[in-house]
Amino acid sequence: MPPTLRHAQLTGTLDSIRRIIRILRRSSRQSEQQVGIGGAQLFVLQQLADAPAGSINDLAARTYTHQSSVSVVVRRLVEQGLVARQPSTNDGRRRELRLTSAGKRVVSRAPVPGQVHLINALLKLPRAELRNLERVLDRVVAEMGAEDEPPAMLFADEMPSVQSAPRSSGRRHLSQKTSRGKRKTRPARPSR
Repeated sequence: MPPTLRHAQLTGTLDSIRRIIRILRRSSRQSEQQVGIGGAQLFVLQQLADAPAGSINDLAARTYTHQSSVSVVVRRLVEQGLVARQPSTNDGRRRELRLTSAGKRVVSRAPVPGQVHLINALLKLPRAELRNLERVLDRVVAEMGAEDEPPAMLFADEMPSVQSAPRSSGRRHLSQKTSRGKRKTRPARPSR
């Protein structure tokens, strides 16, 4: 394959990835601005708005993610009073995940999360193409050495809290000594 064609294909592939990430990030920011929660939290809330979940595993299947990832998001939503663990209507010994009235209010005002658009687009692909896309992306992940990276929910690490105080416009900086003894500063990680 001529280098210019390969370069164009690589550029086209990266542009598609960039567009997907940009849409998902924009969607998450829109959710934060409109209802005070990020895309991952909103995606879980909207799944629970459709129907309560009988377990974390049930919710993980509905969000196409691993149970450990969705459990972190659910824990935050429970802490914020948007989701409750309540006795099942069918079996009082089991606990279901349900929206609280505050959670229902958030969902009623919220935009559709970008993850929903991505999932719907992927579901429109023929099965063979989706399977091939999975294989190709698995190879890319392996080439990047990221096979052991946990597949967290999209933007779950950027979860604002509905009850959190507004962020300061000023940036905190941490001071560090370099190997030559000079001081350098870097932005501090925001506390979560």
